[in-house]
Formats: sequence, C-alpha cells, structure tokens
Amino acid sequence: MPKILLIGRDDEEQQRLVQELRRQEHACALAEDAEAALRVIEQESPDLVLVNLVYPVLATRDLQDLLQACGGNQRIPTLALVGEDRLPRFDFGLGFDDFQLYPSRPVELGMRLRQLLWRLGRVELEGQEILRCEDLVIDASRYEVHLAGRPVELTYKEYELLRFLASNQDKVFTREALLNRVWGYDYYGGARTVDVHIRRLRSKIEDKDHSFIETVRNVGYRFRPAKGAS
Repeated sequence: MPKILLIGRDDEEQQRLVQELRRQEHACALAEDAEAALRVIEQESPDLVLVNLVYPVLATRDLQDLLQACGGNQRIPTLALVGEDRLPRFDFGLGFDDFQLYPSRPVELGMRLRQLLWRLGRVELEGQEILRCEDLVIDASRYEVHLAGRPVELTYKEYELLRFLASNQDKVFTREALLNRVWGYDYYGGARTVDVHIRRLRSKIEDKDHSFIETVRNVGYRFRPAKGAS
C-alpha cells in the first residue's frame, strides 16, 4: 500500500481528501507545517508527497527545503495541487514532479498519483505488462518507455528492438538474428539497419548515468544494464 504524505491545512476538506485516498488503498497522513512534514519524511519515508498549493501552509523557503529533502537520496516524488485560477502563474521551476488541478474528481487524482508512483518505480500497476530494468521502465500494454521518470519518445521499431533486447537480458544476438526477430524474416534490408537503430536507441536511453546496450565485438549486441555509460 503506497504511503502518501499530504501537506495542507487541517480542515474538513483536507480530511475528506485523506479519507478518499485511504479508500483508494493509499496509506495517507496529513501534515500542516514544515516541521511536521520533514519529520514524516525523515522517519517514515513516504512513497509520495502531495502538496496542496490551493490553500498553502508553507512559506516559500519551507517549500524549497521540502522539495530539496524529497530530491535527496530517498528520491520521493512530489505532486502539487494547483487551482485553475493560479495555474498560469504556477512556477514549474520549483521542482515538483507533476501537478494536478484542484479540486478534482477523487478517482482522477488517485490515478494521477498511481501513474506518478509507477513512473518513478514506487509501485507496479495491476493488469499491465511492465518490464523494469533499473531506471528504465517499459510498459508493453501502452507502448511507453520511461527513463528515471521521464518519457522517452521512440519509433515503433526502436521500441520493438528495445523490448526484445530487454526481454532477453545478457543474451547476445547477431545483427542477422535481430533483423529476423524484430524486422521479420521477409525483411531484405542489410545488417546496417540494426546498427543505425541501436545508435538512435542509445542516444535516447543512455547518458553518463545509464548504459543498457552492450556491443559484443564481431558478434552483435546484448542488453546488460550498468551504471554509467561505457
């Protein structure tokens, strides 16, 4: 059961929100000041911090300290509740992972929370084919890929190539084998097609902190996640 920390004033409306989140199978606690919120973060390590900016209880400096604490080693995702009238003035540079218009339908808010938790590796979504490799998440039911919580835009063949390799970790495939398995036996393109797609795929999912596809010299490629690009 995901643990949610809601930061907002302790009134009837917030208590209703807490109860609704609990009905959606979230363990939800309420904090109405910076000291209480930081204490919960340090002692209980919630899965997500939900901050109500419609009725703010934190000063700007306290909010910055809170977001900094959530962005540390624990990497706790944060979501802001924002009123529609204040949305044009919302500072997206504050550091929130996502936002939700408020008030909103409880089921919509619940799904937004679960989607954010899934993107950042805090929960698995039921009924979906999820392939997770460290910070890389492949959702086979949605044809979506996320790296460290951010969406990765892939072409259909790039996606199919990535999914095939990731589903067969540590196995080495020749270029010809990848052509057959990903492009099909009746594809008449040369092996260079694989090299081009691998290069494009690496440019989208690899950086100084992530390395996934390894070149096996004179043979082909294999999927082997490693920290730090090679």
